[in-house]
Amino acid sequence: MATHLQGSLFDQTDELRLGPLDGLRRTELGAGAWIDVLPDWLSGADTLFELLAEEVPWREERRQMYDNVVAVPRLLAHYRADAPLPHPVLIEARATLTAHYAEELGEPFTTAGLCFYRDGQDSVAWHGDRIGRGARKDTMVAILSVGAPRDLLLRPAEGGGETVRRPLGHGDLIVMGGSCQRTWEHCVPKTARATGPRISVQFRPHGVQ
Repeated sequence: MATHLQGSLFDQTDELRLGPLDGLRRTELGAGAWIDVLPDWLSGADTLFELLAEEVPWREERRQMYDNVVAVPRLLAHYRADAPLPHPVLIEARATLTAHYAEELGEPFTTAGLCFYRDGQDSVAWHGDRIGRGARKDTMVAILSVGAPRDLLLRPAEGGGETVRRPLGHGDLIVMGGSCQRTWEHCVPKTARATGPRISVQFRPHGVQ
């Protein structure tokens, strides 16, 4: 798949290497929700972007939207708990996150979902990961971003309050935890600004979508 990624000026290595997680910074959002953010967790992230863009079996989906069937504005891939991930560094990332959050989460991250935002017109609408146990219980979703930065926005699900904005790309990590999937929503909005492609890798526990 052809991609046009402008590499990061701060990540000039081809070696894929995860950094320590002790640089994570937590922001309490309210109502029991929080996010942890760690910029540049993965060194060599642009190399991983190119590998995933070319080798993952991306698929297009179409969904019912009112009276029409429309194309989902991004490419998708999903790896079940028993499926091999497309690169060893993702296996390492999932295991590292499982070990780091073992006490808080109480279970491993098992599945991986990938989204390919090809340009600024690809997006994901406001939502929470509430299919399955995330609708009833506190849980976590960890997202590793590679490629060009795109804004991830978060807002209270019941309206009001301040919208939180975090630009993510080039190896950045964000973890949404506590009640975040129930009490907050998140999205990646379309943008008219010139922007390159981005891939997000979402690690989830069993039964959370």
